Amino acid sequence: MRRSVLGRTVLGRWARVGGLVATVALAAGCSLVGGGDSGQGGERKVVLVTHNSFNPPKELLEDFQKRTGVKLEVRASGDGGALTNQLVLTKANPLGDVAFGVDSTFASRALEEGVFQPYRGPEADKGPQRYAPQGNQDRLTAVDVGDVCLNVDTGWFQQRGVAEPRTLDDLTQPQYKDLLVAEDPATSSPGLAFLLATVAKYGENGYADYWKRLRDNGLKVTSGWEEAYNQDFTAGSGKGQRPVVVSYASSPAFTIGDDGKPRTKALLDTCYRQVEYAGVLAGAKNVDDARKVVDFLVSPEFQAKVAESMYVYPAREGVALPASWQQAAPLPERSAELPADEVRAGRERWVEQWRKTVRG
Repeated sequence: MRRSVLGRTVLGRWARVGGLVATVALAAGCSLVGGGDSGQGGERKVVLVTHNSFNPPKELLEDFQKRTGVKLEVRASGDGGALTNQLVLTKANPLGDVAFGVDSTFASRALEEGVFQPYRGPEADKGPQRYAPQGNQDRLTAVDVGDVCLNVDTGWFQQRGVAEPRTLDDLTQPQYKDLLVAEDPATSSPGLAFLLATVAKYGENGYADYWKRLRDNGLKVTSGWEEAYNQDFTAGSGKGQRPVVVSYASSPAFTIGDDGKPRTKALLDTCYRQVEYAGVLAGAKNVDDARKVVDFLVSPEFQAKVAESMYVYPAREGVALPASWQQAAPLPERSAELPADEVRAGRERWVEQWRKTVRG
């Protein structure tokens, strides 16, 4: 979840498009090759495969290297959906040793494909384990929680004297025609989460009709979060025309103006719980140090920086949120969720039905 500052700016976490791989070497002289536990010259190195929104403070990563003697090299590729696809396609010859950013909407696919090997670290029971995927508690460790919700540009509605929508059903009403932009669930992690929110609310027999009503009411669909938020949303960084967007519950914390008030609001009755995981890749060359990275991602030090640098909520219990989040981005109390086995069984069918309904 990362960018200029949305804010997570906004080019970041939720830049969930892509396919191109950007490689960031966090230690000078690192290469992408190397066998066993060592790189060239015998140095220890771990390759972390992640999404474009992974943006913790540099000093935090440097401290990890000093404490462990492990050089951490980061490969970033698209969003959670693009990351999962790459991990599956390269599972026979993995891109690295450890991965972070596969989320709960795509986790079942990665697990079915055998992308991760077993590892449950000593920090898992400090909160992350409560979010563990059913039946695979020893393969993925929860690092953060980022509820996907409809966000509205409050100023846009105030200036026009139009009541803000509050529920999913509101967006199908005539007064909200041509106001919503959402991401494609086939290519976007938040887009898929929003689709699952509609399945959770309207059921197997009703979600497609809901999307038909959205389509008929002027819904616009983009390939990913960055395009939707930065280009189409009126409160984004561009000159968008749509004051309602599928984003995150934490997004409003990054739109606080000089008056101390956020310019946007998350509609907490529309949220779907999204969890991001870390895990050791099957076929990893440096398993021992990859496990250290998983432990590091759920350590108190890293978790304390999750909100302000990655724009999500920490998975570890007892971690304080920034003051601005208390005001503008409280963690939703009743986000929708679907059981992992239900998502696994229905995901492809729901996406295909969505495509037929919305795309034609």
